[in-house]
Amino acid sequence: MKPLLTPLLCLALVGPIFAAEKKEPSPDDPYKKLTPDSEEQPGVPKGTLTEHEWNDSKIFPGTVRKYSVYVPKQYDGKTPACVYVSQDGVLYKAPTVFDNLIHKKEMPVTIGIFVRPGTKPLKPGEVAPKRPDGRPAPASNRSFEYDSLGDQYARFLLEEILPEVGKKFNLTKDPEQRCIAGSSSGGICAWTVCWERPNEFRKCFTTVGSFTNIRGGNKYPELIHSTGKKPIRIFQQDGSNDIVNQFGSWPEANKAMAAALKEKGYDHKFVFGEGVHSGNHGTQLFPEAMRWMWRDWKK
Repeated sequence: MKPLLTPLLCLALVGPIFAAEKKEPSPDDPYKKLTPDSEEQPGVPKGTLTEHEWNDSKIFPGTVRKYSVYVPKQYDGKTPACVYVSQDGVLYKAPTVFDNLIHKKEMPVTIGIFVRPGTKPLKPGEVAPKRPDGRPAPASNRSFEYDSLGDQYARFLLEEILPEVGKKFNLTKDPEQRCIAGSSSGGICAWTVCWERPNEFRKCFTTVGSFTNIRGGNKYPELIHSTGKKPIRIFQQDGSNDIVNQFGSWPEANKAMAAALKEKGYDHKFVFGEGVHSGNHGTQLFPEAMRWMWRDWKK
């Protein structure tokens, strides 16, 4: 009779098999390494980041949301600060990047407003939708707010969020000194705000932007071609391994946007890599994008 293998011997035999298994490389791997501008640096003054709620929207009635406000150490309250708005809250390690670039005078003193999408609280008797892990999830208003064409979200910022933040801080009203950014649906939202209100926002940073037919965003290349050039500066990023689904191809939609912007003569930079639908490449590029966006701010 052959002796039974002991548990320890079994583990010894199985261990090398697991050790030999390697994680499959991802097209996103090269974009996970960040530059020093995205890391805290010694001797660089740190701004403050505070949390707030906005639960009384007239533009998106019935929604509640949180937002964060970043104030750089160099803000003095006397000179109007430039404005940076981001959808989906804090992205791209923006507060750290701002600390570093403002300290080096590679961008102006800028107050960051990081707005999360609205959610709709449940009414009595309603059952909450489930998250993938089984926990209840609030009903999100994200796609309606971000993917829709038109000026509703721009009005929300201009009539509600900016005036609220402006009660405490001296914010510029110069459209050349206002930048808006976002990723995916937040990316098309950023462009839509500039497109609808170029007299209010003229700088746009969009990553893996959803310029597909979720709510008509695929119309933008044609709209750009058929409309007079607007005074918008846009830094655009996407990757060849981005999403392709029933709404369209994110890589092809972004390339169509870039071609239309180039043909029309926009102040435009397009970085097209090999990444997937994630924030990695956009985060890696963010310091470069902010330098490019604010390159003439001292004038």
